[in-house]
Amino acid sequence: MRLTLDITRCEGHGRCYDLAPNLFRPDTEGHADLIEPEQEVPAADESSALAAVRNCPEHALAFEP
Repeated sequence: MRLTLDITRCEGHGRCYDLAPNLFRPDTEGHADLIEPEQEVPAADESSALAAVRNCPEHALAFEP
């Protein structure tokens, strides 16, 4: 599975990089940034990725089939 991030919806709450620090980091303004935007989510990080998607208040995160 891959993650997608709609940066236009992100308001910088930081839940994604708190819940999945191996997948996200803050940019210079505190908005989400995917560490590896084109890579598959490693199996070890799938549960934290799911938590990040479920906890994004703006629904800026999604899974790509």
